[in-house]
Amino acid sequence: MDIKIKKLTDTAVLPARGSEYAAGYDLYADCKESITIEPHETAKIGTGLSMEIPDGYFGAVFARSGLASKQGLRPANCVGVCDSDYRGEYIVALHNDSQIKQIINPGDRIAQLVVMPYLAVTFTECDELSETKRAAGGFGSTGRN
Repeated sequence: MDIKIKKLTDTAVLPARGSEYAAGYDLYADCKESITIEPHETAKIGTGLSMEIPDGYFGAVFARSGLASKQGLRPANCVGVCDSDYRGEYIVALHNDSQIKQIINPGDRIAQLVVMPYLAVTFTECDELSETKRAAGGFGSTGRN
């Protein structure tokens, strides 16, 4: 699949895979200077990129596992959803879950983008739903933790 991408600055870095079979493409911080994220605070970090995701797909912005586990940094909304009709800059709102301030430097890998298909659905209002064994059983109702 070919995705059109536009660099909004001269310093923007195109998304790149960390390995041959990686599902996610690393997104890089496009900032002029280092950004400090205080404990339990969020900072919006630009990538300097805009994209044209094909219809029927969206760009899902996920945490990078190393950044989350080693530095406590993750997207504030946990998973960002970039719709196919969005043409603005891809910005990652990074939240610091750690107890110490974290520094994002220009060019740091800040998240990963996975291009995913979605189903367009129609919701039909009704008075009754079909019966199932589980019914309305919610959290923990299947006996598994």
